[in-house]
Amino acid sequence: MQTVQFIQTTPQELQLQITEGVKIQLENFLKHFTPKQPNEYLTRQEVAQMFNVDLSTIHNWCKSKKLNPLGLGSRVYFLRSEIEASLKPLNV
Repeated sequence: MQTVQFIQTTPQELQLQITEGVKIQLENFLKHFTPKQPNEYLTRQEVAQMFNVDLSTIHNWCKSKKLNPLGLGSRVYFLRSEIEASLKPLNV
């Protein structure tokens, strides 16, 4: 069983203690916080410009599973992170 203790303190001291506690918690949170970058979606035209190729090449890459297209209605999008991950180093 817990006992309750009353400590005499002024409102300013209580406010200061609460502020210090919140400040410490925020500092701990910010040490471990890394902001998440939002997903960037590219259109077929943007991907074609990125690689300096024609839209038919983008279509062929999708058919051969080199690129993973995402659709919304009649529109086609690509995740920039997936496109960058699909690039492979050359053995030169």
